[in-house]
Amino acid sequence: MVFAGAGDTVQARLADELSLSLAGPFAADLAAEADNLVLRAARSLAHAAGIAPHAHLTLEKRLPVASGIGGGSADAAAALRALIRLWHLSVDKATVHCIAADLGADVPVCLETRPWRVGGIGEHLDPAHAMPPCGIALVNPGVALPTAAVFRARTGGFSAPADLPDRWPDARTMARDLTACTNDLQDTAIRLCPAIGTVLAALAAQPGCLLARMSGSGATCFALFADVTAARHAADACRRPGWWCWGGETVGG
Repeated sequence: MVFAGAGDTVQARLADELSLSLAGPFAADLAAEADNLVLRAARSLAHAAGIAPHAHLTLEKRLPVASGIGGGSADAAAALRALIRLWHLSVDKATVHCIAADLGADVPVCLETRPWRVGGIGEHLDPAHAMPPCGIALVNPGVALPTAAVFRARTGGFSAPADLPDRWPDARTMARDLTACTNDLQDTAIRLCPAIGTVLAALAAQPGCLLARMSGSGATCFALFADVTAARHAADACRRPGWWCWGGETVGG
């Protein structure tokens, strides 16, 4: 699991009760949710600490919803970190990780934004060595693709864990090794959302693209480049009406 510089913002301030405000370009996509993951994180943390949840949270949603890049999970993790500080809680790390795991499989790894090797359903975390410097482009075709729908539609087994080195000297070597790996959800996701195939083709056609794959359960796809400038140019070149595109660097490289 590797983090990019793109992200939402969670802010917290003291209040008499628990509430949430939404802002940002993708706020409307969350407005219909009866119970946002950020609010669930706040209630779970307060319950573990034996206090009443009392804070006003603001979520600026810059990432597409249900897009396979862990936006909601990262928001929940950010809320946990913010509220621990706001409420001056002394909560041990194991307890926080248990709370995170109950919220979702990807929330524990999002508590710390650096590369990790993840196993099980997200509960087994092993620190990964630093990524080599590289650029990354993210492109979403503007179609929400819930993870559960992809798993329901998928049949067959899963690939064996990848046998990868501890570190790579550069982005090209890393991309060469990753080319031998697959995303076992990609073919199913493309059947459900053919636009993913269009995005992958657009990314692969960009100058300097070292690897193009779908992220998580989709529909966002990523492409790796030797440098940040090439990634930003690729993201700009892929822009189409309704598509979300971002280019930049990874965190922890």
